[in-house]
Amino acid sequence: MRRLLGWTAICWAFCSFAAAQDHDAIKPVPREGNWMKRHESFNARVKQGKVDLLFIGDSITQGWEGAGKDVWARQFAPRNAVNLGIGGDRTQHVLWRLEHGNVDGIAPKLAVLMIGTNNSGSNTPEQIADGVAAIVKKLREKLPGTKVLVLGIFPRGADDNDPRRQTNRKANELIAKLADGQMVEYLDIGPAFLSDDGSLSTEIMPDLLHLSPKGYQIWAESIEPHVQRLMGN
Repeated sequence: MRRLLGWTAICWAFCSFAAAQDHDAIKPVPREGNWMKRHESFNARVKQGKVDLLFIGDSITQGWEGAGKDVWARQFAPRNAVNLGIGGDRTQHVLWRLEHGNVDGIAPKLAVLMIGTNNSGSNTPEQIADGVAAIVKKLREKLPGTKVLVLGIFPRGADDNDPRRQTNRKANELIAKLADGQMVEYLDIGPAFLSDDGSLSTEIMPDLLHLSPKGYQIWAESIEPHVQRLMGN
């Protein structure tokens, strides 16, 4: 019964987000060039097994291999974590990857998802939420025993006047409804990156989008209690 209720919550959220017309945020598509090479490297990695924790997203997630590498080595690598982030990805690209091997043959304890900011220039908040809901639905289908921690899209831009920050914030209000009280949890750690007046410091995000080492430390510290609880360690 609890599992049924969880699926009902996700299906309700997915259907309630869906717009009357189709849109690109929910249509799985690949990209070309080095993107495909990185995608294939993910498939090769998961075939090796020993995957207990996934991070799924775009360049901000991929940055765990750059500015966030020291934090990753201390906090997540010992948990058999795998980074499935590709710079420039939108929701539709993650959907395609999930359908083409990125999570095949594994059974992680937890998947941490943060995606959508690259959609904010061309999609509405409702469409972005559709895309995130489609990804969560796909994860639940592919990894039925894996808990999913959906992070709110991180703030971007200098302050609240930034149009794309406003789009992301509105999308987050819808994405939060994906939490089902059982297998899917929503967490917005965006305020941890901001000053008291809502401004975003270049010390945290040098280009007002991508994280510095300090930003990755904030990310890790903000989700740690949830990771521990959801992974059961």
